[in-house]
Amino acid sequence: MKYIVGARGSQLSVAQTNWVISELKKVNPDSEYEIKTITTKGDTDDRPLFTIDQKGIFEKEIDRAVAQKEVDFAVHSLKDVPSEIDDSLILACIPKREVVNDVFISSDGSTLETIKSGAVIGTSSLRRAVQVIRKRSDVIVKPIRGNIETRIKKASGENYDAIILAQAGISRLGVDVKFSILSIDDFSPSPGQGAIAIVARADDYQTISMLKKIEDADSRLEIEAERALSDFVDSGCRFPVGAYAKSNGFEMTLTVTVFSVDGKKSLQVNKTGNKKDPKSIGKSAGEELREKGVNELALNWREKVEEWNKT
Repeated sequence: MKYIVGARGSQLSVAQTNWVISELKKVNPDSEYEIKTITTKGDTDDRPLFTIDQKGIFEKEIDRAVAQKEVDFAVHSLKDVPSEIDDSLILACIPKREVVNDVFISSDGSTLETIKSGAVIGTSSLRRAVQVIRKRSDVIVKPIRGNIETRIKKASGENYDAIILAQAGISRLGVDVKFSILSIDDFSPSPGQGAIAIVARADDYQTISMLKKIEDADSRLEIEAERALSDFVDSGCRFPVGAYAKSNGFEMTLTVTVFSVDGKKSLQVNKTGNKKDPKSIGKSAGEELREKGVNELALNWREKVEEWNKT
């Protein structure tokens, strides 16, 4: 049996797709896999992500190819997949999740704590930007785009003194670069960070069954909690929310952190429940955030982004 796999053409996307294929071959030794790279809106639009008012900019075209049977399934970075996908598709498999931490890469080996005042730090994420400012109000945060290796090259001290990336991406690419790990307490990750999503057609039971062989049960449950939270508070590139679910025995704890535009105000919620009911944990966290005023923070963020887009 031969499967056609849809993926972006970026180095990271191809690397993680090859990793998925290598895992599938272990449990399906008689199957063959061919990668078909597909260009997405996110690949051709080089504006800062928060200025693009559209969900799924890195996955929509690829998922369309799945739905139209041009490919059999698609491999995505899970944080790029909206909480709602087309009814004809299903999030068929979530393999073992990588570490969720962000990392700090600087031109001179400095950490976030020791880098010089006035240093320019690049990030494509509003969530990371506001968390930087909370730690170091004396540095300058500038948007940065490009693949991982391109961003690392930009952190040469000429245009950027440092950048912040997800550790998972560096690990999957095998990039040899020095970095300092940022704690989850200070840098709450994006919902789904470190996880891979494999999307298939909802009625393609044979492919779904094949993909399920490499699913990690705890990673699936943790992701379900984080995605339920994201759906409840409508987080995304224009409203940064940090969320991380962690299983422990029969329980799961979901920690959510939300910040004001200036970083001076924050809301945090910790919800623990039965890990077999992750969506209830995510919804409960979302309800508590609403009670604490998250909708006002979300509105302020979106108004600010609109203001930035006009300047």
